[in-house]
This record gives sequence, structure tokens and C-alpha cells, in this order.
Amino acid sequence: MLAACALLYRHWAESTQLEALPPDLVPGTRAEAYRVQALLEGNSQAPLYGWKIAATSVIGQRHIGVDGPLAGRILAERVIADGGACPLGNNLMKVAELEFAFRMGKDLPPRDQPYSQHEVLAAVASLHPAIELPDSRFLHFEKAGMTQLIADNACAHLFVLGPAAQADWRALDLAGHKGRMFRNGEAAEDGIGSNVLGDPRIALTWLANELSRHGETLKAGQVVTTGTCVKPVPIAVGDRFVGDLGILGRVSVSIT
Repeated sequence: MLAACALLYRHWAESTQLEALPPDLVPGTRAEAYRVQALLEGNSQAPLYGWKIAATSVIGQRHIGVDGPLAGRILAERVIADGGACPLGNNLMKVAELEFAFRMGKDLPPRDQPYSQHEVLAAVASLHPAIELPDSRFLHFEKAGMTQLIADNACAHLFVLGPAAQADWRALDLAGHKGRMFRNGEAAEDGIGSNVLGDPRIALTWLANELSRHGETLKAGQVVTTGTCVKPVPIAVGDRFVGDLGILGRVSVSIT
């Protein structure tokens, strides 16, 4: 597992891709894949920033050849300040995604009984607009398969968190809440919360229980970004993106 993680992290650090892991390094199960992914934290100088959820829509699942969502880690070194600059580098996916993100206020440790949505939301401190800029270490990520994609940190790459929403988000219908991504001042894609596993709150609850099943604690202070609510928007050097979640706020990033 250490060898698989080291190989993937080297490609991440060097902005390069590989065809696939060597056959003897491919995780055989979902649990093994998460154990490979967990070793990524050893490359970070800071506590884990949070978690992402990949493939929260049927279209997204078909695109990468999986039948359900995947969890990945957000390393602190991969977080860009709101309004900051993101280097395009050798990014293979070349897209920006507008997301609903939650900052946790209480720990949700592993347990035998699944967490209810009510319990998970009660542990949330704040909701934020966010932009994710995903990427993969696999040249043909759509063919890599579930276990390799989880080991590859569920296509995590760079992340931008906007300010905490000042509106009473708990009183809103997040499934029906609309968002819009602007590119260079023009509307690029419209979306809605129901594109995220039916509701961003459902996605957050899925993540809490996915971590619990695999012995991980969703910790207070960590951020969970729940998957794109818009069709991923192509990015290029010189672009500036603004993600707008209406009364829930805005988040922005420039591509350099």
C-alpha cells in the first residue's frame, strides 16, 4: 500500500500521469483503496483540511466508470484562498466545479449504527460556496476503475473555500437551491442542489457514513465539499471564475 501511495503522490507532486498502477499495487477492495489513500496524509505538514465527494451525479459516475460516489482527502497544501490564483500546470481534467461545502463543528466518530441526516447536520458549523479543480494521476481516469480512483484520492487536486453563508441555510431547500458559475464575467453553467446526490445534505450524510464504515472520524473544523452542482466548466490560463450560490454567497479563483 505504501508503494502504491508513493507512486501516486510522486505523479501528483510532479504533475504527471501514469497509465495504471502496476498489477501488484492495484487495491483489491474499496477498503484497501482507502488505506492507500490514507497514507497521503503523511505527505502533508498540516492536519487534514477536509474531504471531497466525487461522482455525486449519475453523469459524473458514468464519466469515470463507477456506480456510486467516492470520498477523497483535501490536503491543506492544496487549498487556495478565495479570490486567489490556481496554476493550471499539467492539469488533465481542466475543469472547475461549483459546490456546496460544509465546515464541521463537532466530531462524528466511527460507529456501528449509520448516522442520520439530522445527526450529521446537527454537527455542522457553517455552509460555504466552494470551487473544486479536480485532476487525476491516471492518464485515462475514465478507465481506471473504482479502487484505483479511490487510491488516487478520488481525483482531488485543488480547492477554494468561500466565506461562510450569512443566510439561514438550515431553513432553505438546498435541493432546490440554484447556483451559477461565471467565467470571465459571463454565465457559463447553471446548476441546482439536487444535482448533488439529490441534495447536498444527503451527500454530506453519505460522506459521514462512508468514513464511519472505514474507521475514519469526520472531525470538527474539517470541510466537506459535496460535489459539483453545475456541469464542470472548462478552464484555461487567464480565466477568472466566480461561483455564485445566491444568498449563500460567492467564491472566486483565477487560472494562471
